[in-house]
Amino acid sequence: MIDNNRVFMVEDDRNFGTVMKAYLEINKFEVTWVKDGMLAFKRFKEGQFDICILDVMLPNVDGFTIAREIKEDNPDIPIIFLTAKVMKEDMLEGFSTGADDYITKPFDSEILICKIKAILNRNKRHEEKEVKTEYKIGNAVFDTEFRTITINGNEQKLSPKEADLLILLCEMENKVLPRDKALKQVWGETGYFTTRSMDVYITKLRKYLKEVNGVEIINIHGSGYQLRIEA
Repeated sequence: MIDNNRVFMVEDDRNFGTVMKAYLEINKFEVTWVKDGMLAFKRFKEGQFDICILDVMLPNVDGFTIAREIKEDNPDIPIIFLTAKVMKEDMLEGFSTGADDYITKPFDSEILICKIKAILNRNKRHEEKEVKTEYKIGNAVFDTEFRTITINGNEQKLSPKEADLLILLCEMENKVLPRDKALKQVWGETGYFTTRSMDVYITKLRKYLKEVNGVEIINIHGSGYQLRIEA
């Protein structure tokens, strides 16, 4: 990872934010700190950032809403939630916005730095990795470069994680894609909440492919998923 990766941080707690900003800067990150959710998306649009760190409970606009706005504008940018909200439903909602991680307060700052570096390095490797640029999925065409599925002339744009997951499924066409392999390659780790997050993405891919005849993504109990394409 190169020095001075740019962090967009939204946090209304001034004491926590001051400490967090200083710690990130000590670790050679350039930090833009916004304290009010209402101002967050406007400030995000004004800059160029490599990763976002968002609190959930914010004045005026909550972190989940901000994350969705950011992802609509820039689907590629990774997001980490740092929050005191520990309910499972909140964590699942966080991952459903496309977040890369959901960390509950209090937490170990060194672990946060490691997670940030791992996410940024993983994204860099993904950008550098050469992949097949097109897959045929029944009568659908999956363009990996532009992250689109085209079915009967209708184009659907995919998020980075949706595209990564679909690439793995296509590479394993009619074979079982092990759950742990998908989690490690797309999310970088295995665990309950990343597993639930992947389930959300599988559901989205099924929705995109539901109009393609002879194609389905099925669960293989205890093993993983299979992209089944009839000959």
